[in-house]
Amino acid sequence: MSLFSVLSVSASGMAAQRTRAALLVENIANSETTRTPDGGPYRRKDVVFSSGPVQDSFAAQLDAQLGQPLTGVNVAQITVDSSEPERRYIPGHPDADANGYVAVPKVNPAEDMVDLMGANRSYQANVSAMTAIKDMIQKSIDLMR
Repeated sequence: MSLFSVLSVSASGMAAQRTRAALLVENIANSETTRTPDGGPYRRKDVVFSSGPVQDSFAAQLDAQLGQPLTGVNVAQITVDSSEPERRYIPGHPDADANGYVAVPKVNPAEDMVDLMGANRSYQANVSAMTAIKDMIQKSIDLMR
């Protein structure tokens, strides 16, 4: 396994965390959206990660053929919450039913902010790993001089 192929593993983690952060921001932004083009309130979205082979470079393909496949992080799927939305009594709201209840998304902004901080830390950890690998490559080049 070369140091260059390890960069692909960190890059896959960064891409996965970027997708996670984008969905969390979307959830927070739509935490009070009661009407969408599909009808009804916004539905919370979550990302599901899986471990999968990294196949971004020739080196990764070669390592896989030699029996040392690299695994990185892949976005397996994006799930949409299918549970019943919360109902709040807001009689003057334009989306209220005959009884005055409004269907609102099941999104907890505080929970999503904590998850967003976790995604940010995971992204930063991958950046730190890439920086360490870059420094190792630079040291190796300096030793060859």
